[in-house]
Order: sequence, then structure tokens, then C-alpha cells
Amino acid sequence: MLDRSTRDVIMGRVSRFHKALNGPLIACTSAALVGCGLVTSPADTSNTPAFHNAADWPPRIGPTGADRRDLAPDEAVTVSLRDRDAGGRLTDVTLTDAAGRRVAGDLSPDGSRWRSTGSLTASSRHTVRVDAEDGDSSPLRWTTKFATASARRTVDVTFGPAAGTYGVGQPITAELGVPLSRKKTQARALVERALKVTSRPRVDGSWHWINDRELHYRPRSYWPAHARVDVRAELRGVKVNDGLHMGRAKPVSVVFGSRFEAVTDAGAHSMTVKRDGKVVRVIPITTGKPGYATRNGVKVVLDKRRSVRMHGTSIGIPSNSPDAFDLVVHNAVRVTQSGEYLHAAPWSTGAQGRANVSHGCTGMSERDAAWFFASVREGDIVEVVNSGGARMAAFGNGYGDWNLPWAEWRAGSALPEGSDSSPAPPGSARLHPQER
Repeated sequence: MLDRSTRDVIMGRVSRFHKALNGPLIACTSAALVGCGLVTSPADTSNTPAFHNAADWPPRIGPTGADRRDLAPDEAVTVSLRDRDAGGRLTDVTLTDAAGRRVAGDLSPDGSRWRSTGSLTASSRHTVRVDAEDGDSSPLRWTTKFATASARRTVDVTFGPAAGTYGVGQPITAELGVPLSRKKTQARALVERALKVTSRPRVDGSWHWINDRELHYRPRSYWPAHARVDVRAELRGVKVNDGLHMGRAKPVSVVFGSRFEAVTDAGAHSMTVKRDGKVVRVIPITTGKPGYATRNGVKVVLDKRRSVRMHGTSIGIPSNSPDAFDLVVHNAVRVTQSGEYLHAAPWSTGAQGRANVSHGCTGMSERDAAWFFASVREGDIVEVVNSGGARMAAFGNGYGDWNLPWAEWRAGSALPEGSDSSPAPPGSARLHPQER
């Protein structure tokens, strides 16, 4: 314990500093998170640094009251001395949100006032730590808390695909509830930085802005077989731009299966199916005939159906045309939104392995189609080569993401090179070093 003389010296210094500050220490208790302002803790009745917002709203002193309110997240916060003549000065002020993120601020050269320059986090508890000196340069510290109100507009995020197991070609998607134009580069960068993708094993990946609302995430090449990927959004409540803050996002976890690839050689009329690099089946096929040539490039399985009704009018063929058709196909595996499937085609078995006679789909025998249907899953890879058709579009007709070379894909990010959300560990080898 301190002896009486030492205690009297310390208390004298504190008393002089209290007179210099002439204001209340403000704390927002947990009971005042809704409709509260900045108020003192009931146990704190001393005069300490005055804490108020930029509008010079006088702090409410005392226990919790019905007239409190939360600070708007766009408000600035100041900490100041009310009586500079008494000789005290602020030495440092630290303002952090509930996640520990620090809000930037400026301290005046004379130590009389601090003002926040960064943005508060919406719907969050904040802590202010005040370091100061009294007239004798003795250090003192106070800590105060307050809450912020909800943001009026938020960027909510919906991740895809749904939790489950997918093929190694499945990209991760993020859909924003509010559009962010290409011109809003800083806002896009902040949102993208908040979208975290964690994979085990780790890969070199990047987000790519498809449009103002949608982003896709993929590695340099396909996901590693049997990898696990967790997707989440951080920075909830953080300001994106004026009046707009990061909002809600339900995290998603997906698992990738074996590396299953079907390479369709339209020129050779055969499809080679590999699992983890090993050929498991070579299937005679037929693809699109002249005028309806199957698209070249990498596609990703979107879904599969036991039976699908197909008719020519859906792809612009008049019902009275010689090319018109209307039939039900079985064991259909879809790879484009416009209706390209791999399916059983018993009517063309004579052409399978010899000629291309379809309207763009890949046809095979009923037996091979049943095996393929049972073996494939959403996200698996189907690549078409040596066809006379156009190249699969990267976006807008399914997942053609892998048709973009890595450099072009990476250029679609709002973040500078080297700031991937899930970079590979230093010195580690790339899992799939080839670039498509």
C-alpha cells in the first residue's frame, strides 16, 4: 500500500487534472445499445475528458435514460479538453470497433482536441482509449465505449454454389445486393478485399468482376482434387462509400471431388474421360453438324436430368424447317444455359464415332450415356476440341471461366497484383502451374 504522503501527492495531481479537463468521461453501457447516446457509467461521477460528436452534441451524464441514441456510422467523433487554461493535454486517442479495427484520427498539435478522420463501423460497439497528461506531465488514461446505429444502405452478399461436393471446375460466385460500377474502383476494392476464400490445400486464386453485381473466384487452373474451400465476408458495417456499408453474407463451405474431365474431340468423334489424370473410358460420340457446330473450349457441368424435352424452336429453328425436332432425351448432362447437353442419342448410333449429325449437343449410346450420367457431378469439366463451332463464352452462358488466360482473369480484379485473398504460401509449388 502507498503511504499517506505519497497518496496525497498523487491525488493532488489527479485533482488538478480534473479541473483542467472539466468534463465527463462517457461510456455507453450494454443496456443502451438500442436508441442510446453517449452517457457516463453509473459508477463514474468524476470530471474527466469531454467526449462528444462533431455536432458538439453535449454528452448526457448519468445512468441509462430513455432519450439516448446511437451514433450514426457517418458521424465524426471528437475528444477534447474544455478548459485548456488548467494545463492538461491529450497525448493519444485510440478508437476501435468491436472487431479491433482502428478508426483513423488527427490529434491537434497543442493536444487539446482529437477528431476521427476514418469511418465508424455500423451496428458496432466502439471503444475510445484516451491517453493524457496533467499539468505536471503525469500520464493518465481513460476508456469509454459507445454504439453505432445500423447503416441505411448495405451491400449484402450471396455466395454460391450451395454447400456440397462439386467438380474441380466449379467457380465460387458472389452476388451483391447493390451494384458497384466500374468507376467506383475504391468501393470495388474494399468489397473484394472483404470477400475471403480459404482453401485447403492453399491455391493462388483471384476474384474477377463479371459485371456490377457479380464476381467469380477461381485458381490459376482447376481446384485441387478433394480440396475444401470456405467462403465468407468480413468487414460487416465498414463504410464502402457515402451512405453505403458492408452488410450481411452467409458463409459457404464446399468440397471438391476427384478431378473428372471429359475431353470431346469433335474431329475424331470420340470423348476421352479421365479421373485424376487416368483414362477410365473412351466413348464414341457425335457432335454438332455444319451450321450447328458444338462450341469449342472448356465448359462446366451445370446440372443433370434423367429426361429433358428438346425442340428446335428453342434454338431458333422454325417448326416447319427440315431441321425441326421435338423429342425427349434421357440421361442429359447440361453444360450451357442455352441448352447444350451431353445425352443418350439412340437414333444416331450409326453416326457415333464416325460423323457429326446433331444440332450442337454431344450424343452417345444409351449405355455410355447412363454410365456418364452416373459418374459426373456439377462442376466437372467438359472440354470440346477440334470443332468448327465458336469458342465458349467466358460468361453469360454457363461457366466458361476457364477459357480466360490467367493474366486476363487476374486483370478483372479490383485489387493490385499480389493482393490475392488466398495467396499460396511463400516458396510453395503451384498445384496446377499450367495456365489456360
